[in-house]
Amino acid sequence: MATLGVQAVRPPPLTSTSDPPPLFDGTTRLYISYSCPYAQRVWITRNYKRLQDKIKLVPIDLQDRPSWYKEKVYPENKVPSLEHNGKVLGQSLDLIKYVDANFEGTPLFPGDPAKQEFGEQLLSHVDTFNNDASSSLKGGVVQQARSAFEYLENALGKFDDGPFFLGQFSLVDIAYIPFVERFQPVSIDVFKHDITEGRPKLATWIEEVNKIDAYTETKLDPQEIVDRFKKRYLSQQ
Repeated sequence: MATLGVQAVRPPPLTSTSDPPPLFDGTTRLYISYSCPYAQRVWITRNYKRLQDKIKLVPIDLQDRPSWYKEKVYPENKVPSLEHNGKVLGQSLDLIKYVDANFEGTPLFPGDPAKQEFGEQLLSHVDTFNNDASSSLKGGVVQQARSAFEYLENALGKFDDGPFFLGQFSLVDIAYIPFVERFQPVSIDVFKHDITEGRPKLATWIEEVNKIDAYTETKLDPQEIVDRFKKRYLSQQ
């Protein structure tokens, strides 16, 4: 796996003892957790469109979250959420589309109708992919994830004008990569199985995504991913 690149200094997560920022003062804020794959999607989108000066990152400690976050920001009390134009929006897939449509920067969804249609199909499948792959790892039967990763391999062969799902890097890649980032090291370390074996397009896709700073700036340490998995799912065995 690619090593972590140089990362921007990450502000410390806010906790139950942290004061709230000056809410609804006109600042656009993206509330995330550094460990949350759903929040990571919006973080990547913000970075890729070079919106670091337009959208302020506000990390939350999910294990010790401040009460004001639920009471004053987002009643769902989850991340990600986006404070923009006096309102707060949630749901990661909705947010990556919202940021792409409502802020300047490189567009992340193609204008080609065939690619748009396939892109929406892939976005609608991402929860199924995630559930299938997660269930197999949590159940200790990594081979059951085969169809999930075969789906990705086949999808990556749809267009030949680039190594990404829609040829060029898009919201679809952003939707999938946080989960693949977590599945790959666990599969290798715990189950001694490489999800890219026999899947050259998937291997190339992972390699190419790892060349994009907007993504690598958001990555977790692979060993941290493995340690968390072992602590949560294997410590009781």
